[in-house]
Amino acid sequence: MTESITVRVPAKVNVQLAVGPARPDGFHDLANVFLAVSLYDEVTATPAGGLRVTCSGPDAGQVPLDTTNLAARAALALAERYGVPPDVHLHIAKDIPVAGGMAGGSADGAGALLACDALWGTGASREELLDICAGLGSDVPFSLAGGAALGTGRGERLEPLEVGGTFHWVFAVADGGLSTPAVYGEFDRLAAGTDVPAPAASPALLDALRAGDAALLAGALVNDLQPAALSLRPSLAATLAAGTDAGALAGLVSGSGPTTAFLVKDEEAARTVAGALLASGTCRTARVATSPAPGATQIRT
Repeated sequence: MTESITVRVPAKVNVQLAVGPARPDGFHDLANVFLAVSLYDEVTATPAGGLRVTCSGPDAGQVPLDTTNLAARAALALAERYGVPPDVHLHIAKDIPVAGGMAGGSADGAGALLACDALWGTGASREELLDICAGLGSDVPFSLAGGAALGTGRGERLEPLEVGGTFHWVFAVADGGLSTPAVYGEFDRLAAGTDVPAPAASPALLDALRAGDAALLAGALVNDLQPAALSLRPSLAATLAAGTDAGALAGLVSGSGPTTAFLVKDEEAARTVAGALLASGTCRTARVATSPAPGATQIRT
């Protein structure tokens, strides 16, 4: 058996998050346009006498190390499907902000799944891996796939999208997290008594992605969860203002927040906006990244 397998897996930004009304099962139908970005976690799977999870890196203390962790759940799901014991030590080297709306937990689930598949030699097909991912959470399939995609249903049904160039981003990381269920609950509260339309991908946004045109994309960015995130965390408005005042083409809350994402013209603009955000005192740190980025990838054994 291989001594260990390490998989690198990216964060994501939602350049469009259209949210439909609550379904009877409590979920919401989405039109979720994902871009993978060049901030990565690494998940290393090593043979062990049982299932164990450890974590290092920024905010590692906030990461659960029990079976609520999506990496552990991924290992258990793969082991159950193939009838193998889940004897693995999963070490997560965190670099994606924790509880920041950038799918860090989902990334770890996808990374662990790919690493365990390689470690155990289960030989799961891409379709089987994506099916397991969908059972783990709405964002996990995209963490495996990477690139750019339209997610429908809960976000787990993916249609790859064409991207015509590289987009530059700055991510402002807030203190503390925001609960995704709480943000959706606030969305429902704010939408009560209104007619919430069925979610649909924006043709203008898809055209901007295909063209690789940052200015066009900036005009099409939208997140239906942003009002709910701002309602729960009003201080994010100051972060959004600081980024756009510093020259970002556009800013929005990333997913359910509280990380805010700023689309910028180029690498130089990214450095300028990141510096201004840090100086503004409205965020804990600012990270520069590009998109699209590859999905979960084995990088060493």
